[in-house]
Amino acid sequence: MRRTREETLQERRQLKAEYQQLFDGVSALLFRHDPMGIAFDNENTDEYDHETGTLLPRLVTCNSSSDVLRVVHEEFCRWFGPKTAGSPEQYTQIADEVWQLWQARSGR
Repeated sequence: MRRTREETLQERRQLKAEYQQLFDGVSALLFRHDPMGIAFDNENTDEYDHETGTLLPRLVTCNSSSDVLRVVHEEFCRWFGPKTAGSPEQYTQIADEVWQLWQARSGR
């Protein structure tokens, strides 16, 4: 079932409320790494908010940075298509940093 734009925005607001610091951190690191080449001159710093919004709920299933790598790659394939997303290996550093942020939030 496809969600409406308002339902998507509401879900993102709820995620931001629950995971504010983590949401901001993951979105910022995706912007910094810019795996899709869509971040421009700090003008569109929310460019990866959509991807962040679908990554965060899936982190609860992750037990390592390699699990995060799988999730990150799957989400980028979902958002941009497998050809544009490229190989999982190009997301290794992103996955390591997301895992560190997740660990810090979880107090591990």
